[in-house]
Amino acid sequence: MGRRFNLISATIVLSILAWDFSFAQGPPQKSSGRSAGLDRHNNQFRGPGERRGPGERFFQLSPEERQAFRKNAERWLRMNPEQQKLLRERYNLHRQQLKNEAEAALRQSGLRLDQSARDQFEARYLQERRKIERDLREQFETKRDQEVPQLNERLKKEFQSRQSAPGATSTSTPSVSVTPIR
Repeated sequence: MGRRFNLISATIVLSILAWDFSFAQGPPQKSSGRSAGLDRHNNQFRGPGERRGPGERFFQLSPEERQAFRKNAERWLRMNPEQQKLLRERYNLHRQQLKNEAEAALRQSGLRLDQSARDQFEARYLQERRKIERDLREQFETKRDQEVPQLNERLKKEFQSRQSAPGATSTSTPSVSVTPIR
């Protein structure tokens, strides 16, 4: 019973995350008509700009994004209910914070928009924020990858010089003076 509940809750969460990902992509883009066709879920014709289901959106992800999605799904399934609840709360808090920041950006811009345009502004803000954060994360990782080998080399030289110094011991305990204090 517990395993089945976890599987069902994981499916629901993954569907929500897939929807959230598609929402963050902004409004549907007009295409060359290539995506138009028969919607196999309800046998209705789907126009070129209409949204697709989570399964179809999954296959539109890049291979790296799919791999990250699968990895996150597996991590989710390994979590106990308390960890899942904590993660949901953190996600909702982060989501609310981003929503507040989008509203602040809209207020700061001075724009007066109807609800539909406000929703589009928020979706676009979230999309661009994710892009900025991804780019910053990549820059940080690149810089770290460049500097860590230098750090390792510096430490290696420092500790090699200590090791080869005369009277050096393999332990790192400081030497203590035996001279009495007067």
